[in-house]
Amino acid sequence: MTTNKTGVENGALAVVAEGVRKRYGPLEVLKGIDFDVSYGKVACILGPSGSGKSTFLRCMNHLERIDGGRLSVAGKLVGYRERNGKLYELRPNEIAKTRIDIGMVFQSFNLFPHMTVLQNIIEAPVGVKNVSRAEAIDYAMVLLRKVGLAHKRDAYPRTLSGGQQQRVAIARALAMRPKVMLFDEPTSALDPELVGEVLGVMKELANEGMTMVVVTHEMGFAREVADTVTFMDGGYIVEQGSPEAIFNSPQTERAQAFFGKVRR
Repeated sequence: MTTNKTGVENGALAVVAEGVRKRYGPLEVLKGIDFDVSYGKVACILGPSGSGKSTFLRCMNHLERIDGGRLSVAGKLVGYRERNGKLYELRPNEIAKTRIDIGMVFQSFNLFPHMTVLQNIIEAPVGVKNVSRAEAIDYAMVLLRKVGLAHKRDAYPRTLSGGQQQRVAIARALAMRPKVMLFDEPTSALDPELVGEVLGVMKELANEGMTMVVVTHEMGFAREVADTVTFMDGGYIVEQGSPEAIFNSPQTERAQAFFGKVRR
């Protein structure tokens, strides 16, 4: 096996979901999800609004508490410890520690408005991982050059375009040197002309071997970059497979209807 940039053998599983369930009161939004992603791979999750895909992604770093099943990311149970065959939820400070290996980029950029771009990026490495300020700044500048925004290090978020803010959000997530990156429809809040600059950064990350789980409506990105595509509807995984299989030869009527409309 080859080894990816996180030092983990490609082929080992970075994300493992077994029978994951989630409900809000009487409404069950995840109905027994089985899903896995290997290190070094890109998994795209597609489906109509309300299918449960964003909820499932948020469960991967315990922003949403699961109500059944098991979910592990980067070799650790997410939000829980197991004792005598039972799962017990961790304390908030313990949950925060388990998130260190998981980077997440949201639909809305969630940058701290009172901090500069550079301050946004170094905040967590310094405050959570106890990285020295000098080391954090050096790595932040590496990341800003990667996303094409080194010249904006002292700018405030309000002065940036949506595409620039999202690229800063990606750099901020990468600053923690995560083993897995989660993207929740990262281009949905952007004007169409700004989508390409964000997808370009994500493609570069994929080419470098970053493990990524991406909830997206960007079908072209999924076709080009994903190793596996998962189609969800109604809280279930309807189909999983290669981009070629899912886009060109969907097997279920529901997937055929969805992708038939997408191609029009």
